[in-house]
This record gives sequence, C-alpha cells and structure tokens, in this order.
Amino acid sequence: MFAFDHLPVPHVTTPLPGPKAAELLARDTVYVSGSYTRVYPLVVEHGSGCVIVDVDGNRFLDFTAGIAVTNTGHCHPQVVSAIQDQAAKLIHMSGTDFYYRPQIELAERLARTAPGPSDKKVFFCNSGAEAVEAALKLARWHSERSRVVAFFGAFHGRTYGAMSLSGSKLVHRRGFSPLVPDVHHVNFPKACPAGGCEGGCGLIRDIEDTLFRRVAPPEEVAAIFVEPIQGEGGYHPLPRGCLPALRELCDKHGILLVVDEIQSGMGRTGKLFAVEHYGVEPDIICTAKGIASGLPLGAIIAKADVMDWPPGSHASTFGGNPVACRAALATLDLLEGGYTANAAERGEQLRAGLRELPHLANVRGLGLMTAADVANAGVREQVIDGCFRRGLLLLGCGEASLRFCPALCVTAEQVRACLRILGDVLDDLHPAGVPKRATHPAGGA
Repeated sequence: MFAFDHLPVPHVTTPLPGPKAAELLARDTVYVSGSYTRVYPLVVEHGSGCVIVDVDGNRFLDFTAGIAVTNTGHCHPQVVSAIQDQAAKLIHMSGTDFYYRPQIELAERLARTAPGPSDKKVFFCNSGAEAVEAALKLARWHSERSRVVAFFGAFHGRTYGAMSLSGSKLVHRRGFSPLVPDVHHVNFPKACPAGGCEGGCGLIRDIEDTLFRRVAPPEEVAAIFVEPIQGEGGYHPLPRGCLPALRELCDKHGILLVVDEIQSGMGRTGKLFAVEHYGVEPDIICTAKGIASGLPLGAIIAKADVMDWPPGSHASTFGGNPVACRAALATLDLLEGGYTANAAERGEQLRAGLRELPHLANVRGLGLMTAADVANAGVREQVIDGCFRRGLLLLGCGEASLRFCPALCVTAEQVRACLRILGDVLDDLHPAGVPKRATHPAGGA
C-alpha cells in the first residue's frame, strides 16, 4: 500500500546530518525564524506510511507522525487521491461567505460521530490553536460569563487565548504579557488526589473549595477547558472518575465543559475521541491535528444549542477549505475502516513492550498516545538523539518523558523495531552496574 513497504527500515547510510541536509540546514539558519523548536537535524524529502526518507536517502521509522498529525500515515493513497480529485475541481471558495459540498458533508459527518446524544454543529478553522480560540469565544458568548478554568500542565496553543489557557512551560508565556484575563489554573490530577478512588473527588474539592470559594465565583465561570490526556504536559490520562466529576460540576453551576481533543482525537486512543473512554458528552470539542492527515484543518464541534452565536461573530477565510475537507472525509473513512481499532491493538503491544525495557518508568497512555518516563531524566534528550542516529524518530513531552505517537497504520513489526532500537539506546546510555528496572504503575485512564 505504501511506497516504502518493500524496503528495510530503518536504513541510515550517511552521517547525520548528511551532506545535502547540512547544506539546507545552513540556509535555514539564515532565513527561518529561530522560534521553531527543532529536535534533531532531520531534513525530510519523502514520507510514506510510518517511514520518512531524508534528502540524503536515509530511511527512518517515524513514531512522531508529524506530532500526531498524519494519523493515516504519510501520503496515504486514499487521502492523496481525494486531495488530487478535489484540487482539480475547486481549491478555494471561502466557506465563510459561500457554500460547497465537502464542507457540508464533513460537518454532517463530525456532528453525527461526535460523542453524546445532543444535536451538534461544527465551526471550521485551520489549526488547534484556532479551535481553542473559537471555543473560548463561543463559551463567553453563549454563557455571557468571562472567567475560564484550565489546568497546570496543559498546552492549548501559542495564540493569545490559547497561550493564556496553557500552563505547560514558561517559554510559551515569558515576554508576552499581558495575557487574556480571567483565566484560572488548577492542578491536573495524574492520579486520584484523595487516594483509593477513581480521581474525581479530590479534583472537585480543589475546584469547589479553593478556586470557587476564594478566586473565581462559579456564576462568573464560562467554561472549564481540559485535555482528556495531556499532550505537551506528559501524555497523562485523566483518572477515570475525573471527567464525569467535571461534567457534574459544570452542570451544577451552568458551566460549559470544553474538551481539547486536538492531539487525542481522530482515533489516536483507540476510539474516535478520547472522551469516549470516559462516557461523557462535552459541550464543545476542539479537534485538529489528525483530522485531515496533514492538511491544515481544525474544528470545534458543539452542542447545537450552545453554538448560538450570530453571523459575523466569528469566521475564517480558509477554515473548512474544500481540499482539506476532502482529505478529512477520506481520513474518517480510513479511521472507521480499521485504523482506530489498530491503534488500540498496537498501543497495547507498545506499552507491554515498554514495560519490559530497562531504565523506563510509568508507562502510560491509551491507544497510540503512549509515553514512558526515562528513569534518569537528565539523559532524555540523549535517548531521543540516540534513536535518531539509529533511524527511529521520537519526541519528548513533560519533564522526562518519551512520547510515542506513530501513525495509526503502524504494524506489529514496526512496533517491535521501535522497541529494539530504543532498548539498544537505553543499554548504551546505562552501562552495567546501573540499576535497570523501575516500577511501572498501571497506565491508561
């Protein structure tokens, strides 16, 4: 199916970066903004499935999927065909001012597949940050309230509203004040704060007894923004009881529950949306990243009675672009055709293998949104670089974690290859005599 399926991967034949990559890196240094966070000197030429080929012909096993974006794999033939067909018909005619079939069909598809019994409506934009901005505006409009609650460790984007909701790293905020006002943060419960239950009890006490009693009157709170699994914050799933408890709290005070599924959605956790693992219907869902297999597209999916803003209150020139919508429709076909189920199966395989590796701790996640902590946090970047040198692409998250978010078409053999390479790198960095085994608490929601 994919272009490089018949070739051995990884296959690294030059020093990294190779000569062609080094020349491009030198030009990049001169002309491209230094604000980008490049992890290692990879200059990509081709992608197919879970394989990346750089400009020097080196082949890499990709467990990043463009930061959890190419959920159906790089350049899936069905997605490429849909893009080519639509590009030959209509590339742009702004959905803000006009109508076209792909946008309507995609809105209908998302509204019908979003969790919960309520009727839904969809607003399209271009990215995850834009989806968060739209959700923030809609929450304030609908509720006629100003305050919002978010979580420490959260990452919602780098535009001003999204940045104000984020609580992950100082670099995202330093030098950019003043931020959007009336945003309050509480601790994200990586485990039950009270102990012995499923997590909702202590979280609600933190919000009710601390935030609502001292800082933010609940009748002024428009929404609570939460990631079912924190992304940048470390791939930590909410404990099982937390989302139902938040739903109950929001209903009690007339607050909207906004779920950020930008990284966790579109089949990545083994269900179309991660919130389905918790049995909760949000008022607003933010989605982006994997929705169009690499084309820029974001959306908010809201209960129809919540999406009540008037014409002109929010819009997007390119959001819901017909080419991106066709890519998204093809993506949903593939997710429903087996890739979401494969994510659940391969995720179990991956976490089981990670628990057997030395020098890792706290293996956790759902589906192919999986992470593990490097027991010696100081060598995390060396682990990532060592894997790159051996042809495996990984990223970090949180303080000391490795994140594993390959395309949902990843095979059992590719998971085994990832585990072999990672195991070799960990062994090289930890010579004999260093304690190798750490405890592995049960992962997942």
